[in-house]
Amino acid sequence: MSKKEVFAAGLDVGSAHTRCVIARLGSDDGPDDRFHCLGYGSVRSEGWLKSRITDHQAVTECVSAAVREAEALSGTQVETAVAGIGGLSVRGANSRGRLELGRPREVTHKDVRIAMQQAMRIQLQEDRMILQVLPQDFVVDDHPGFQDPRQMVGSTLEANAHIVTASAQEHNALVGAINRAHIAVDETVHEAIAAAYASILEEDRREGVVLLDIGQHSTELVCYYGESAQLVSSLPICGDHFSRDLAHYFRIPVEAGAVVKEQFGSAIADGTPERSFVELPTPDGTDKEASRRLINGILESRARELFDLVGVELKRFGMHRAIASGVVLSGGGALLHSLADVAENILECPVRTGLVQGVLGWPEELSDPSWTTVAGLAMYSARLHSHAHVARQSKGLLGRLF
Repeated sequence: MSKKEVFAAGLDVGSAHTRCVIARLGSDDGPDDRFHCLGYGSVRSEGWLKSRITDHQAVTECVSAAVREAEALSGTQVETAVAGIGGLSVRGANSRGRLELGRPREVTHKDVRIAMQQAMRIQLQEDRMILQVLPQDFVVDDHPGFQDPRQMVGSTLEANAHIVTASAQEHNALVGAINRAHIAVDETVHEAIAAAYASILEEDRREGVVLLDIGQHSTELVCYYGESAQLVSSLPICGDHFSRDLAHYFRIPVEAGAVVKEQFGSAIADGTPERSFVELPTPDGTDKEASRRLINGILESRARELFDLVGVELKRFGMHRAIASGVVLSGGGALLHSLADVAENILECPVRTGLVQGVLGWPEELSDPSWTTVAGLAMYSARLHSHAHVARQSKGLLGRLF
């Protein structure tokens, strides 16, 4: 007998675009784990300044518009969704919880829950909240590397986890804006983790991989090794910096700088013909030309700065030599020509553009890295709904861990 279909929705409420994907897990005539895209919607975002909400009503209207588009294509209505969150307020840190079991005995489900709760007992600054708890491994009697220690025999149990925190005020503002669009938020997920969920295979995570989600006003990073997240971070350089560099140098509007970057830009200046020129859009409509090599030189300088920061962050956590599967670039900023080549040169590892994998019926027009986050959010939502009974039986957190 086939299992019930699960309908799910993901919401990527960004400062540049607001996107929604509605999907289905399972079908009456197919395997239960097949993930189908049913509909999608996208509108330009309003009500944001940098990566912060400044007009809640405008954000709500964008969410409503994107959801209506997705519902019209899918022929179904959604009441709940998993939402993505990012920005410089999101940070990650390793934590450890230790539990003394006394005499050697079998580790129980309750022991694991207590050890994880100990790992979650971190001192939070004002306006900080725990966004996600990413389990790494468990240590039984000083023997590390266990993914599930239940039924093992030992006298001490340690839980290693990466704790992702965010600004409670910014988190609540996002959730409130979505709620006013009559959509309940099942859970909020870090944007880079969602993008990795949709674009990176499990075997690549085991060998070590980095997902870099380059948005308009924020860049998010997550590093996996040995099947678990080792590092979650936000970087201060994003897609908007590339556009503003061009705008400031050539004294043109930022919007015009973005157009030049998208239509004519490259992250590598070498090889650009010296006599190639680009006509710049100016506010007064006068003709203004710029050397394409100069434009690409400005973009290359900023790209090198971005990946230098990535390298510093990986070295800080000792992960710079542990990413055999390389780096995956997602987000709208990853569309800049030759950006992957710059990353390969600086980080000395394979680099590719992140595209959605494993989704049936994924539209060809969405095959670009800016849609990986919302696809991952929809996939996360489907798995969350399909395993809801496990979470209830296992008291929430532990149900999701196992």
